[in-house]
Amino acid sequence: MAKDLFKRYIWLIDTIYRSKKITLKEINNKWLRADSEHEPIPNRTFHNHRAAIEDFFDIIIDCDKSTNEYYIENAEQLVGSTARNWLLNTLTVSNLVNESHKLKNRILFENIPSGQQYLTTIIEAMRDELTLEITYQPFWHDEAHTFEIEPYTLKIFKQRWYLLAYNPSVEGFRIYSLDRVQDLCATEKTFKLPKDFDAEIYFENSFGIIVDENIEPCVVKIKTFGQKSKYFQTLPLHASQEEVERAEDYSVFSYFISPTYDFRQEILSHSDEVEVLEPMWFREEIRGVMERMGEMYFEK
Repeated sequence: MAKDLFKRYIWLIDTIYRSKKITLKEINNKWLRADSEHEPIPNRTFHNHRAAIEDFFDIIIDCDKSTNEYYIENAEQLVGSTARNWLLNTLTVSNLVNESHKLKNRILFENIPSGQQYLTTIIEAMRDELTLEITYQPFWHDEAHTFEIEPYTLKIFKQRWYLLAYNPSVEGFRIYSLDRVQDLCATEKTFKLPKDFDAEIYFENSFGIIVDENIEPCVVKIKTFGQKSKYFQTLPLHASQEEVERAEDYSVFSYFISPTYDFRQEILSHSDEVEVLEPMWFREEIRGVMERMGEMYFEK
């Protein structure tokens, strides 16, 4: 019953949000069309759902008394890459797939290999400000080590879950990939999250999950060729992306970003369709990698 109620809340949020404004009669018409087994939502039940949605998701469904139309009062908060928006999108798609049984094998999702089993423990520790005891083996170590960390932020990048945590033993922040965790549990020891800590600001100048204090953020300009320009126009590499020049066969994009290892790998993944224009040291770094690749393939 609780599961069905939760799915109904998600459906209501999505339906009202996409409709901008909608009457209860129109909501019921859509509800009945969604599934032949659905029954109309009574007026009292609908208002109970409105209250529950505000409690669960902090989403306010208000009513325009002049037209008796309902709308999301704080709809602007559903736009962007917030955890709430990600959760709602994920659950909405899940609802649609489950209700459309014939489509289950025709909608494919990216697989996140491992690490999900630790998410609940990490999230609860973050909420309760409890430290974690983690047994972890990085790719470059031959064996795992167990130590204590203070969990700050979870982030998905390139099909992997990552945990940003403060490690007291090294007196600094570290990133831990959850698929390299061998064991993890919450302790009874508490920590205090700094009031001025902001996860979005922490990663603001990063492409992915690497924050390197030795690489200052700077203006990076790249030149894209052919159809790759349209790819970047519709799917920006970074929030700071600006298209500063557009021609028939190329575009120039500007970023304010730290050109760390993961950003370099992203640029290289686009092969000869992307050229780094500046800064010069980053251009030379890319060229050095390409020269070494050439030696691997052509000088044997």
